[in-house]
Amino acid sequence: MPISQKINSPELDALLQLTLVRDSANAAPNYIAQLDGAGRTRLLSLAQSNHVVIRAFQRLAQDPSRPELATWANEAIADERKRIDNALTFLHHTCEELEQGGCAVTVMKSLDHWPDLGSDLDLYTTSDERRVVHVMLNRLGGHIEPRSWGDRLANKWNFAVPGLPESVEVHAQRLGQTGEHMAMARRFVARRVPKTVNGLTFLVPAAEERVIVATLQRMYRHFYFRICDIVNTAALLETNQLDFDELKKASDLGGIWPGVATYINIVRDFALQYRGSAPDLPQQVLAAARFGGEVIFARGKFLRVPVLPNGADLYTRQVTSTALRGDVPATLRLSLLPYLASAAAVAFRLTGSDKGIW
Repeated sequence: MPISQKINSPELDALLQLTLVRDSANAAPNYIAQLDGAGRTRLLSLAQSNHVVIRAFQRLAQDPSRPELATWANEAIADERKRIDNALTFLHHTCEELEQGGCAVTVMKSLDHWPDLGSDLDLYTTSDERRVVHVMLNRLGGHIEPRSWGDRLANKWNFAVPGLPESVEVHAQRLGQTGEHMAMARRFVARRVPKTVNGLTFLVPAAEERVIVATLQRMYRHFYFRICDIVNTAALLETNQLDFDELKKASDLGGIWPGVATYINIVRDFALQYRGSAPDLPQQVLAAARFGGEVIFARGKFLRVPVLPNGADLYTRQVTSTALRGDVPATLRLSLLPYLASAAAVAFRLTGSDKGIW
């Protein structure tokens, strides 16, 4: 399907071209050069929301044929790098303090976007929440931000730390929108690997867990893709970093293999659409995928996955798989999700915010 029919947002399309299309002669720079000041401000905000400021704008910054546009892009990149440098310093110190306080941690999602960085600093720990709270409050001087019903179910804590604009989000022992994943979550620490950025070394999930956490966010919680998700996972596919047998084994622990396969299939479709080629996927992925990029549409700041019927189908399969596996606590937790979603929808219509729910 032509891009113009598939992605009906010229801003998102431009960012996809800048981050995915290898040919420098794509149409995105021409489109951006014609934007006025307000249009470029909107585009920058969109790039920030999709965590691709540096990866998208570095091509513009290196274009000598458009010096005015290059200056604007370089200024945006410089501002973003200042934010990232500050966040990385705090993140490294936070990880050190948690480890010294007896909390084994891995940095989820935030560093997957490198050289960009997420808007929150996400951590997972196998330690209990009491130890986490003690370290964050007494060793780092932070304070606990208000927790929603969903946060409590998922055993997720958000902390504000002095001097750090970004929130530090810590998942203690559980993952998933209702905290249904424990065995699968432990792999995030058991299989963590070092990653060095800006001279600082962090422990991050192995490639397979990186795909799993992206799937949990996109296919089972928010039902939208950020452009960074597509760029990050496309790079894993193209560099053959994924062990698909290991990925399936891990995904089956949480009953989310259909969602993982679908997530990968969507990423491949976008890579194929924008690059003209993409790695072949194993048959086990293609067989398990429920749909592909053909259902994705642009709305607001992101690329959306239809909740009905597509998202609901994945949720139903997860519940069924979890129940058949005999995991009663996880099944009960998942059964609460429709009520949380309904409450969040009502709250959003009444107040414009669903933060008290999710």
